Amino acid sequence: MSKITEVTFQVDSLDVDMFNQCRPSAVLGYLQEAATQAAIQLGASGPEILEKYNCLWMVSRNWVELNAPLRWNEEFTIQTWHRGGTGVATYRDFDIFRGGERIGQAVAQWVMVDADTHKLYRMRDVTEFQGTDGGERKKSIKLHRVPMPKEFQVAGKRYLGYSDTDINGHINNIHYADYACDALHLERHSREKFVREFQISYIGECRAGEELTMETAMEDNHLYARGVGGEGEARFEYALTLADQG
Repeated sequence: MSKITEVTFQVDSLDVDMFNQCRPSAVLGYLQEAATQAAIQLGASGPEILEKYNCLWMVSRNWVELNAPLRWNEEFTIQTWHRGGTGVATYRDFDIFRGGERIGQAVAQWVMVDADTHKLYRMRDVTEFQGTDGGERKKSIKLHRVPMPKEFQVAGKRYLGYSDTDINGHINNIHYADYACDALHLERHSREKFVREFQISYIGECRAGEELTMETAMEDNHLYARGVGGEGEARFEYALTLADQG
């Protein structure tokens, strides 16, 4: 049975940058809210999953592609569906529409972890997901760890605080996009360009009180960033592509 959820938003003034473009973190926020509404409809929201399975939802990868930027006060619609749960990960697909025209798409990979042990939970045991995929709308895109260049430059430190956290006590996944865009100094790029595509791999958990070393690399219109924890390992990796506006 196909189960597609549709949610309409209006770009808030708090979500646009100095170029009047919806920030990548804000785009992720809208996608996350649409996913939350879809999970509620399936009876698989965070509180319900915690109560029934003693598990927490965690996003492991995000990918977004836009044909044009979203701007302040524009109304747009997200359609989303669950791709089906197999193994220890599940995909959620998204299409983004403005004025009846599809202007973007996205894919998120999610996992469920035991709230006490943080061990991965097998999706086949989640009955709420059985037979609820997007049918013919299912995307074939699979997300893998972001391919990164060999050489990086240290861009500075990033302290993680209270305002970065989510309901689970972790750093909310949308904030990693802000960390990356800040480290890459997107404010220095031309207003004639926009973020055409971006992808994030969430590798290790981060919590308030920690500090990341931000490292960046650039190859023409392809920009890369990663946050490295005190132990010397990458906690997240981020890649974006800039494109000229039509």
